[in-house]
Amino acid sequence: MNITIEKIAYGQLLAKSQPKPILNEEDYAVALAEVEALMSQEKLSLEAETLLDLWALLIAEYEGKYYPIPQATPQDVLLHLIEVRELKQADLVGVIGSKGVVSEVVNGKRAISKAQAKALGKFFNVNSSVFI
Repeated sequence: MNITIEKIAYGQLLAKSQPKPILNEEDYAVALAEVEALMSQEKLSLEAETLLDLWALLIAEYEGKYYPIPQATPQDVLLHLIEVRELKQADLVGVIGSKGVVSEVVNGKRAISKAQAKALGKFFNVNSSVFI
């Protein structure tokens, strides 16, 4: 089944909302307000969903350019998982090595090996690639 948007209804939404590339913080605030207004509706028409998708693309492009998310290092990921799970370094002894090895890895003095990444992935139940 192929569902198509109603051109007149979508055109009316476009005319009212007037989406355009986001070039500055003022445009960004307008875009966020448009998304908020759409999302506050109880049920969206297919045309409104399409408009919401368009605003989301414009916002994602702007945020990617001006608010990039920094890439986490393997150590950052490890420290985060230790913190959120309320663990201590001692909890990793035996998982990735001795007390000294764990200390060196946690403090960034030693890189995480592939074998340690695999063990950490299994221990934390995450993809081991986040530690490489």
